[in-house]
Amino acid sequence: MTTTGRRVGRPRATARAESGLTAREELLAAAGQLFTTRGYTATTTRAIAERAGMRQASMYHYFGGKEDVLAALLEGTVRPSLDLALALAARDDLPAEARLWALCRADVALLCGGPHNLGALYLLPEVRAERFADFRAVRDELKAAYAGLLAATAAGAELPEDELALRADLVFGLIEGVILIRREAPDRDPADFASATADAALRVAGCAEHVLPKLRREGEALHAG
Repeated sequence: MTTTGRRVGRPRATARAESGLTAREELLAAAGQLFTTRGYTATTTRAIAERAGMRQASMYHYFGGKEDVLAALLEGTVRPSLDLALALAARDDLPAEARLWALCRADVALLCGGPHNLGALYLLPEVRAERFADFRAVRDELKAAYAGLLAATAAGAELPEDELALRADLVFGLIEGVILIRREAPDRDPADFASATADAALRVAGCAEHVLPKLRREGEALHAG
């Protein structure tokens, strides 16, 4: 019997009956739990595999190592929001303010909706390494999409370029700031928190208080759709 590289062991191709997750999904779930509770540095690939119910060797059928697992977890916190942002950017039949609200709400729901605070992994010093350049690029695209929606709002259209850039930074910072709030208050209801944060983002964007209920209803309709 011979082995080549690190792809050894027998992979599990089907989902476990008790979890409904594929082996790759179980590895990500296990890593998410361990990275956010034990810490990234203290977590080994053996620990991830054991938590997922498989041998360490089998893990390498799905990931080349711990960095690959972290990269997949990080991308999972931004890619769905970027896909939504691009779809919303094309919906010029609705006010940009409502579309911005819908994006903010969905993004916060994604960051706060899972069992583990995966957004906290953004704060790891390892994420600054070149290995995670793809994640940072996707995150930059998402930030640019926020800025584009903000610029399309009535308030944003009136702002000078430097003020618009500042508002975009503030809105994006507000959304990602829920990572820290969730760390201090993990039991906060994600749906209510997401809607409240979206409201706050529109205030930062310059929307008047009296129009917020209408924009919220339109944004909720987009979310439901």
